[in-house]
Amino acid sequence: MTHAGPFIRRSSCLYIYIYIYINLRALSPVFLRSLAFSAALSLIEIFAIWIWTHRKFFCTSRKMNGEDRVQRPLFGGAISSCFPLRFQDVSNIREVPDHQEVFADPDRDESLIFELLDLKHEVGDGGSAVWFLQDIAREQDAEETMVLEHSGTLEAVGLTGLNGPAIVTTAVAHMAIAKGRQGREAQNLVRVYLANLRLKEVSTDVVITAYEPILINPLSESARTVRAGLAIPAAQAGCLPMSAVFKLGITSFKVHDWSLFSSGA
Repeated sequence: MTHAGPFIRRSSCLYIYIYIYINLRALSPVFLRSLAFSAALSLIEIFAIWIWTHRKFFCTSRKMNGEDRVQRPLFGGAISSCFPLRFQDVSNIREVPDHQEVFADPDRDESLIFELLDLKHEVGDGGSAVWFLQDIAREQDAEETMVLEHSGTLEAVGLTGLNGPAIVTTAVAHMAIAKGRQGREAQNLVRVYLANLRLKEVSTDVVITAYEPILINPLSESARTVRAGLAIPAAQAGCLPMSAVFKLGITSFKVHDWSLFSSGA
């Protein structure tokens, strides 16, 4: 509000400057240069205020625990979520399925995955996050090592397209997972965070998964970029903890274009 008065006064004066410039060509070149400079300043101020008032349409960056966190476009901009810049878009390195968005921090061997899946009608709402977590364990041949740490709910306040804030079920577990096609002898101990957002109106299960290494196996591919042994704590590395990255990714999750979903909203 403190900028509204000066902005109105100066933008109105701009028309006066132009009028004087056109009708007083006989004035000295020094005066005209000064007049043009003042008009340019007004234009710059107008542009700066426009950028500020429309800042939500730009990729805004904020600091959290010393690192930038940014609202990132997902699925062609139809969805967005906020998380640290250190997570790189994996599709720039390798092919990623169309129903996924994958981001990774190679320096810490951490990753964040967004998936759009067909709604699992046979899975109950209350335990859906645990079900998807167990499904990951089955895929990773880690069922025997999975230990559930926590399950609960969060509100996704950004989803204003639904009837009120959407409720997200969450689950956290640690399990032994091998990298790529490596075998059990190269398994790392990893903490897996999973959130399931059920969009029944569009028959979609949104699954957000975050992976945080606890112990790196010396035989793992991860040991090439991250030292083997216990992972360096986020606070010591000056990074936002993965638990906070995960929560931020959920609570900032927004759908901008519901036509992304084949069933419509």
